[in-house]
Amino acid sequence: MDSFFITTPIYYVNAKPHLGHAYTTILADSMNRFHKLLGDETFFLTGTDEHGDKIVQAAEKGGQTPREYVDEISSLFSDLWPGLQIENDDFIRTTEERHIKCVQEVLQKVYDKGDIYFGEYGGHYCFGCERFYTEKELTDGKCPQHETVPEYIAEKNYFFKMSKYQDWLIGHINANPDFIRPERYRNEVLSLLKSGALEDLCISRPKSRLEWGIELPFDRDFVTYVWFDALINYITALEYPDGEKFKKYWPAANHLVAKDILKPHAVFWPTMLKAAEIEPYQNLNVHGYWLIKDTKMSKSLGNVVSPLEMADKYGVNAFRYFLLREMVFGNDSSFSEEALVGRLNADLANDLGNLYSRTLSMTHKYFGGIVPAPGEEGEEDCDIKNVGRKAMADFQNNFMEAKFSRGLEGLWELVRGLNKYIDTTQPWALYKEEKMSRLGTVMYVLLENMRKIAVHLWPVMPEASESMFEQLGIKFSPEKINLQGEIDVWGLLEHGTAVASKSNLFPRVEVEKKDTAPKKKEAKPSKKKSKEKKTEIPGVIEFPDFQKVDMRVGTILSVVKHPDADKLLLIKVDTGEDEPRQVVAGLAEFFKPEELEGRQVVVVVNLAPRKLRGEVSQGMILAVRNGKEMQLLTATAPVDNGCKVS
Repeated sequence: MDSFFITTPIYYVNAKPHLGHAYTTILADSMNRFHKLLGDETFFLTGTDEHGDKIVQAAEKGGQTPREYVDEISSLFSDLWPGLQIENDDFIRTTEERHIKCVQEVLQKVYDKGDIYFGEYGGHYCFGCERFYTEKELTDGKCPQHETVPEYIAEKNYFFKMSKYQDWLIGHINANPDFIRPERYRNEVLSLLKSGALEDLCISRPKSRLEWGIELPFDRDFVTYVWFDALINYITALEYPDGEKFKKYWPAANHLVAKDILKPHAVFWPTMLKAAEIEPYQNLNVHGYWLIKDTKMSKSLGNVVSPLEMADKYGVNAFRYFLLREMVFGNDSSFSEEALVGRLNADLANDLGNLYSRTLSMTHKYFGGIVPAPGEEGEEDCDIKNVGRKAMADFQNNFMEAKFSRGLEGLWELVRGLNKYIDTTQPWALYKEEKMSRLGTVMYVLLENMRKIAVHLWPVMPEASESMFEQLGIKFSPEKINLQGEIDVWGLLEHGTAVASKSNLFPRVEVEKKDTAPKKKEAKPSKKKSKEKKTEIPGVIEFPDFQKVDMRVGTILSVVKHPDADKLLLIKVDTGEDEPRQVVAGLAEFFKPEELEGRQVVVVVNLAPRKLRGEVSQGMILAVRNGKEMQLLTATAPVDNGCKVS
């Protein structure tokens, strides 16, 4: 049996949990459940980071001691997870005795090896980041994260010889392409490492300035820098160095983090492990930010989304599905209630919910609610089974590589395919014509594929998946599932099983519409007749119609002329996906190929593919015609490929 170890960052307790914390932890829970279905022995760790300057400041502001403050905020995190159907195996706090002991053991080991030394350093210290910045790291003299002027501090401290391991880390990343994923973050780290000498890391704070921290084992006048403390939690929970959990799970360690803490996890942590003579983790999985109206969530801006409020309002299953389906892993994504409702209604109510509702209803109408025995299969049945095999393989392969949105899109090919299968086979007509053997085959194909969909959705929507199983008359047992076997094994739903008479898993939800239009004033009669013609306004669409159009920013990688059409160009665009997509565009009379390469454009990515003069076009590049000229739509400043237009 293989092992799988997944961790979230331990969340800093200087603020209450928000959407970003929920997303990371739901992802970790989904990955953990997915590996359970693969038959792996899994361990899922989350927790809270409770030391440092910001904790002391937050406690003082609330009139509390640091201990009182961290106890209160940490409990908000641990209490939140069950409400989001998150089942972690351990919840670690950096103020626990087991963690303090482990940090001091690692520090002593690295110190004894000669990789920690005492020295004097002067630098620009940001209290928000709790770290020193060099001159070149500042933006107009300010911290790039907090946009505040750091305080210049000169003091004696202990330093970790991080620079000693720069070449080793570059070599390790190059030799292990999946060490940091997606690839864009791997490239970012390599660029950082190759841009100049890696500096040594200041790993202490004098007690004269900060007492709230883990005391250095070799000097009681200093406490440990928060990052050298926090990162070690991942091995503390596995009972490093001699615990059985460490031996079993550490070789399969996967970290899940947001992009703002890429450097500590991709540079500090691997070099710390190397110095402590511990093998590096297996994968670092890095996701983007959730934005609110294209702005990062911030307590000061008042745009922080409460995850429990969303889950209570729309259902935890819909909330979990939306988060995994909406964000392309690695890119930023915008959160809105309208988008959540759009996904709920389109994917869950219209596609999945409708499939379950109509199939269970027909099973009761035609077979008394009993799963029929299948007869001889026809071409249509073989075709939909092939759709299912591909959909399940796509889901599993993408989930294995932390490509959650693509995995769900692959699975939905089967969901939509089954709804089309119903329309094509027309069970109602077969019943009317008394073709019961053929009807039995059609209904069994539907019900067995529905069971397979429910299996694959358990990592994403556990409660809904288990309800789907109940409606199919079977009990869900994760330990009995062979997820990889589901692709080729057929017929696990026993005929003769009684199914539910109806299903209402995902009822449609309407967004509350607010009437914000100003009242029209009565027009006064005019003495003069206007000579201007009224401009006709084209047909109006509703917001949900607009939501169906998925527009993303991408960078043009290459452009060649269409071999059989003078006005068409074959354009390869990087839209943040695994592979560039080809767009056939009528831009040849306006742009030379070399004028387009490297430019960022807006692409409609969910347009159905079509062939233009023998070449497949996978989307549309948006442009504006102005007389005889053509202008391309783009962002006002460079953005990450795959960013959604909203």
